[in-house]
Amino acid sequence: MQKLKEFGLLILDILENGVWGLNIGKLIVGVMIFLSFLILRRIFTKFIISRIQSFTKKTKTQLDDEILEALEKPIRFVPVIMGLFFALEYLQLNNSLAAIGDKVVRSLIVMVIFWGLGNIIGPMSFLLTRLERIFTNAMIEWLIKAIRVAFIFLGVATVLELWGIKVGPIIAGLGLFGVAVALGAQDLFKNLISGILVLAEKRFMQGDWILVEGVVEGTVETIGFRSTRIRRFDKAPVFVPNHSLADNVVINFTQMTHRRIYWKIGVEYNTTTDQLRNIREMIEQYLLDNPDFAKPPEVPLFVRIDSFNDSSIDIMVYCFTKTTNWGEWLRKKEDLAYKIKEIIEGQGCAFAFPSQSIYVESTPDSPTTDQPETFIPPE
Repeated sequence: MQKLKEFGLLILDILENGVWGLNIGKLIVGVMIFLSFLILRRIFTKFIISRIQSFTKKTKTQLDDEILEALEKPIRFVPVIMGLFFALEYLQLNNSLAAIGDKVVRSLIVMVIFWGLGNIIGPMSFLLTRLERIFTNAMIEWLIKAIRVAFIFLGVATVLELWGIKVGPIIAGLGLFGVAVALGAQDLFKNLISGILVLAEKRFMQGDWILVEGVVEGTVETIGFRSTRIRRFDKAPVFVPNHSLADNVVINFTQMTHRRIYWKIGVEYNTTTDQLRNIREMIEQYLLDNPDFAKPPEVPLFVRIDSFNDSSIDIMVYCFTKTTNWGEWLRKKEDLAYKIKEIIEGQGCAFAFPSQSIYVESTPDSPTTDQPETFIPPE
């Protein structure tokens, strides 16, 4: 009976003193307070935020919807911090534990604040659209990323200061460490600077079709800090270091004002001068009358008898279409090919093909030959 009584006293002692001097009963109540705020978080998300969303959808602007979407996750975390705060207040911890709890709550508040600021940068980026006159869209995206990184750095620095960790010495140490890293990461910084130069010079932007001789040809998808992702026409992605795009010649086909057609068309040598003249004039007139082709002086346009080839008389056709779209350009090019074939055949002429003519002056058995007969000895 005495042992049973001692066991009961032991249970009461644990309930009163508990863990780290905390009363188990109060600890259970504190946990219940925290869990109640977690339940409140669900209710808050389901009813209050949904009502705010229904209100913002009725407004004419899309900005408030985007801001609410960006702040939704940070706002949903606020009841968690409130539950932790009220639970700690109820427990009335001793000085050391109370100080730790206070720092944890303050750190979470700082995290939510900078979390929301980092998320809101996206919807508020329209304020930077005026800079598009100076910078490209890719550079503005870089600027947005830099602002987000700055918010993350400020948030981390604030949390460290709350815990009594000085940021200044850490930055100084990172500076020395950065010098050592820079010596071994020259290519990284070279690519970073090259990417900035590419964007500043506006060599190309996302969606442009470019050609880098000996490197790649395709469509630009993303311009990163170190490399640029280019999608080839076979749909394979190519990650090109930025210094390759800054140091090499880049042809940007998207920025073409017109698209060129340059042909040399060979007709047979039995084509008469009048036929050549008519063919040339009819092709030229077709190009001048067709609204799909650009006209001088905007672009050069030439249809000329160009050269006497080995097996043909060559006509040069040099013109530009107004469209730069590859598919449309192929259709206009095809239409021109049909028309040229129609004109040449309409003039009673034909296209030449590579050939050689062999002229024989005489044969060894010809009676008119001056060559001596072959001597055949008698049997």
